[in-house]
Amino acid sequence: MKNSHLLKVALAQISPVWLKKQATLKKIETQIEEAAQNKAELVVFGEGLLPGYPFWLALTNGTHWDTTVNKELHAFYVRNAVSIENGDLDTVCALAKKYNLAVYLGIIERPLDRGGHSIYASLVYVNEKGNIQSVHRKLQPTYDERLTWAPGDGHGLRVHPLKDFTVGGLNCWENWMPLPRAALYGQGENVHIAVWPGSDHNTKDITRFIARESRSYVLSVSALMKVEDVPEDTPYLDTILKKAPSILANGGSCIAGPNGEWLVEPVVNKAGNIYHTLDFNRIYEERQNFDPVGHYSRPDVTKLTVNRERQSTIKLND
Repeated sequence: MKNSHLLKVALAQISPVWLKKQATLKKIETQIEEAAQNKAELVVFGEGLLPGYPFWLALTNGTHWDTTVNKELHAFYVRNAVSIENGDLDTVCALAKKYNLAVYLGIIERPLDRGGHSIYASLVYVNEKGNIQSVHRKLQPTYDERLTWAPGDGHGLRVHPLKDFTVGGLNCWENWMPLPRAALYGQGENVHIAVWPGSDHNTKDITRFIARESRSYVLSVSALMKVEDVPEDTPYLDTILKKAPSILANGGSCIAGPNGEWLVEPVVNKAGNIYHTLDFNRIYEERQNFDPVGHYSRPDVTKLTVNRERQSTIKLND
């Protein structure tokens, strides 16, 4: 494989067409096309970008019980969620295969294996052959996210080969959870993908911390969202915008190297693909003095057990 120790990555920092699945998919496809034209081999999108983050929960008294506004917004969200089983990501997979590039994409998933009515913040990995290799459902939705997203499971805690590299990823505040990080480290991860709904206050500390802890590259990728990005036909538009700040998500996408230092500092309020080329040799160099799951580990003293079974309420024996 040509230059197998080098990997050109694209951080796709864009806004969704908020809560609109098909229109947001078109934007995603455009960014993949641009990444391919710039010879990227991995393109990453933010948490829940397809079809967008549930900002309304903090703006419409989302905890109020049995209210019409919350019910109708939730139903609208579910209708625009992604059904992988029904082929909603087929065009993304086709582009990955066409251009021989891999994709990490944050989606709001409506999985049929959990009945098809609840939704999950999921991180999907599509390899360079166009095959979906993992769907990681966020283990624990954060704070008000629990009012619309269901908790996931460990099935997607997986890593994947990409040239000389091994990639894995987590959603938003999962990146603060030591044990899921350790689950990926132990499988050989050396490029960690951290996806966020957007804002540098999330990415500016944890990105460098994970890189220093794991001696890996860390790619933090966020979305953008401004008031003017909210479509005019959004249900309860006036209610949502009444308390909304002008900027809901300012991006903050960035890259840290295996020594924990910035390769790309957080980029704010700027849309588009952010490019950088990773050199695998830097991983070996930094693992010389610290390897959290290799020579600097004590599995005889502490060891992690990971349940990767996909959870369901039924088991059908036909």
